[in-house]
Amino acid sequence: MTLKELNIINFKNIAEATLTFTSGFNCFVGNNGVGKTNVLDAIYHLSMCKSYFNLPDLQNIRHEEPFFVVQGKYERGGEELTVYCGVKRGQKKVFKKNQKAYDKLSEHIGLIPLVMISPEDFILIDGGSEERRKLVDGIISQCDRVYLHRLIRYNKALTQRNMLLKSAAGKFLDPEMLEVWNEQLAEHGEAIRQKRIAFLKEFRSVFQTYYERLSLGREEVCLEYKPSVKEGNFLTALKQAADRDRLLTYTTVGIHRDDLVLNIGDYAVRKIGSQGQKKTFLIALKLAQYHWLHQMSEVKPLLLLDDIFDKLDADRVEQIVKIVGGEMFGQVFITDTNRGHIDDILRAQAVDYKLFTVTGGEIS
Repeated sequence: MTLKELNIINFKNIAEATLTFTSGFNCFVGNNGVGKTNVLDAIYHLSMCKSYFNLPDLQNIRHEEPFFVVQGKYERGGEELTVYCGVKRGQKKVFKKNQKAYDKLSEHIGLIPLVMISPEDFILIDGGSEERRKLVDGIISQCDRVYLHRLIRYNKALTQRNMLLKSAAGKFLDPEMLEVWNEQLAEHGEAIRQKRIAFLKEFRSVFQTYYERLSLGREEVCLEYKPSVKEGNFLTALKQAADRDRLLTYTTVGIHRDDLVLNIGDYAVRKIGSQGQKKTFLIALKLAQYHWLHQMSEVKPLLLLDDIFDKLDADRVEQIVKIVGGEMFGQVFITDTNRGHIDDILRAQAVDYKLFTVTGGEIS
C-alpha cells in the first residue's frame, strides 16, 4: 500500500496543500504546534474515517471556514485508488472511493490498513480499560469485517439496554424487552470475546519479539486478556446483574468491561515502567499491530510515526529505524522537530527518504 499524493483543504490549521510522497520514508520537520501532526491525522482520517484524536468532525475544520476536504491517491496491489473525505458545516460527512460514496463508513475500514504511533498512546497504559479495548478492536476490525459488524451490533444493543434501564428508573421495567437485549449482548459478546482471545494468542508472541528487539532483551513483557464474565456464562451473568443494573441504570457486565493487562515482568507497566520503558512498550505494541495486519491482509499498511524518537536512547532509536526500514515494512511517515536529528538517523541506515518543512500550517 502506497499513498502517492495527498490533497488537503481547510483541515485543522492547514489552509491548502498538495503533497507527493516517496514509497520509503516521508519526514515532516518543524517546531511544535505548526501542523506536522495534522498532516498525519489527515492521512489517518482517509483510512479510518475519523481523527486519530477522536475529535468531532466539525472541530477538524479550519477556523471560520465552512468545510474541509482531504483526498488521497493510492496504489494497492497494482490498483489505483482515490479516497475522498469532505465535511461541511450542517451537512453529513461525504466519504468516497473512486468517486463513489459509501452508504456506511464501516464499509471502508480495512481497505487502507494503517498504524499510527503517537505521544497520545500513553493513554493505553495510563488510561482506563476502554482505551485498551479500542486498541484490540481497532486491530481486529481492520482485517475482520464480521467482527466489526458484531461489534457495531453489540454496541447498539448495549445502548438500547442502557436506555431501557434509564427509562425504567423507579418505574416498571419490561422483562421481555430486557431479555431481547440480553440475548443480543450474549450472542455478539461471546463471539467477540472468543475472537479477542484467539487474536491475543497469536499477537502476544509477535509483540514480545518486537519488545525484545527494541529493548535488546533487557526486560520480559506480557499481555493478558482479563474478561469480566467467565466463559459460557454471559447470558446468566446479565440476568444476575439485572437488579444492580437497574439500580445503577447501566449495564455492569459484558465485553465492554473486559481489559488487556500490560506487564513488565510480574508488574503493571503503568506502575513500575520508566518513561522510556513505557514508550518502548507502546512502540512494540504498534509494530506488532503492523506485523499482524500485514500478515492478515497481505498488504503492507501505512505507518505513521508522530514524534516517537523523543525520550528514547540512541540504541532504541537505531533499532526502530532498522525495523521499519526492513523488508517487512512499507511506506513510513515521520514527524520530528529537529531536521539535523532526523537526517542523521535516516542517513545512518541508508534508507530512501523525502523531507518536508512545516511552518504555521504551510508545507514545503
